[in-house]
Amino acid sequence: MAQILTDQNFDEVVLKSDKPVVVDLWAEWCGPCRSLTPIIEDLAQEYSGKVVVGKLDVDSNPQTTIRLKVRNIPTILFFKNG
Repeated sequence: MAQILTDQNFDEVVLKSDKPVVVDLWAEWCGPCRSLTPIIEDLAQEYSGKVVVGKLDVDSNPQTTIRLKVRNIPTILFFKNG
């Protein structure tokens, strides 16, 4: 299962991870975002232990969304070594 990311845990979970991280930025009202959910969950399950897969709700976490300069959703970001 994809990890829920927030403004409060983003740095610890993503930027300090010793594994590659895939971040799905989404919103409840976004149809294309909802279409990606099963794919993101499959990735989280398939790569469990190798890659951290997280989901960040842009409406609930505006600070991280602004910091990452995300203007459109869905957005998928990849992080390696922070």
